[in-house]
Amino acid sequence: MDIRSVHSELAPKAIGPYSQAVVAGDQVFCSGQIPLDPASGQLVGGNVRAQTERVLANLAAVLEAAGSDLAHVVKTTVFLADMDDFAAMNEVYTARFGDARPARSTVQAARLPRDARIEVDCIAVRK
Repeated sequence: MDIRSVHSELAPKAIGPYSQAVVAGDQVFCSGQIPLDPASGQLVGGNVRAQTERVLANLAAVLEAAGSDLAHVVKTTVFLADMDDFAAMNEVYTARFGDARPARSTVQAARLPRDARIEVDCIAVRK
């Protein structure tokens, strides 16, 4: 099976020794994305809605580079700094995923990188 790293200039560079995603056969394993602006490398400010939009845009860019998209996501894990942000995150998530309904786990994390309000990783299949 062919295994390769994926990189998109439209998503933030990895801030550690990992790949934005790895493609293994027809599966895409995306590393967690936090709400970093890919151009500046800075955390997007504001509320969890704005941060969720940025996170999902980052994931979409990585998926595209891997030959996939949000419609082909089969599993996500959502990490929230505060579970009270669930409803706001879920509104943005629902709008971005549309009719796609991947399996999902959502957990509250004690602390996320750069003190982000949200981080999301996913597993998808290639188009």
